[in-house]
Amino acid sequence: MGLCQYYLLSVVMLLPALCYSQYSFTNSRATYYGSPDGLGTPTGACGFGGYGRNVNDANVAGVSRLWNNGAGCGTCYQVRCTVPEICTDEGVSVVVTDYGEGDDTDFILSPRAYGRMAVADKSEELYSHGVVDVEFERVPCRFRGYNVMFKVHENSRYPQYLAVSMLYVSGQNDVLAVEIWQVITYKLTSKQLIFGPSIACNAFVGAEGLSRLGADEKGFRCSI
Repeated sequence: MGLCQYYLLSVVMLLPALCYSQYSFTNSRATYYGSPDGLGTPTGACGFGGYGRNVNDANVAGVSRLWNNGAGCGTCYQVRCTVPEICTDEGVSVVVTDYGEGDDTDFILSPRAYGRMAVADKSEELYSHGVVDVEFERVPCRFRGYNVMFKVHENSRYPQYLAVSMLYVSGQNDVLAVEIWQVITYKLTSKQLIFGPSIACNAFVGAEGLSRLGADEKGFRCSI
């Protein structure tokens, strides 16, 4: 019986500096994209697939200046419009799932997210504006009932190529890089993100799935 080879995937995360300002909202503009069902798009630049369509109850957004070379994928923002008598004080919490440029906007929201910035019975009036002034701030992501998951992309080809995305990353952290540890040979390989929260490995030897997910003081880790 041949020896099984195991790998350890270590995720390096950047913790944002604490902000002590009592008012941390930034002024900007937001619009929305066309979607017949109001949900997100499964073809977003973050590579989330169907997850990007439905995550956070489809309250999702594409960004441009907040893209940060893909590190902005999966981050969360509180966005509220400022049109008097139409907009709520709370606005909507959105997850970044795509890259998109609009009319001097920081956010291109899913129709569902855009409409949820409005008070009751005012969503159609808000839609009619097309583009609105907003305030936004970075907030921790919260995915109730979910732990961090790893999605193996459909274009992975065993055993030559593996592409993986990280889903449901809670908190207010930026995933910057990962390290893959081959336990049998004690080799450590650093991998940068190729797009969004995704990594790719060439000529890997491993299992078909991910297992034994855990976390320690250095970040998230799992065996594959």
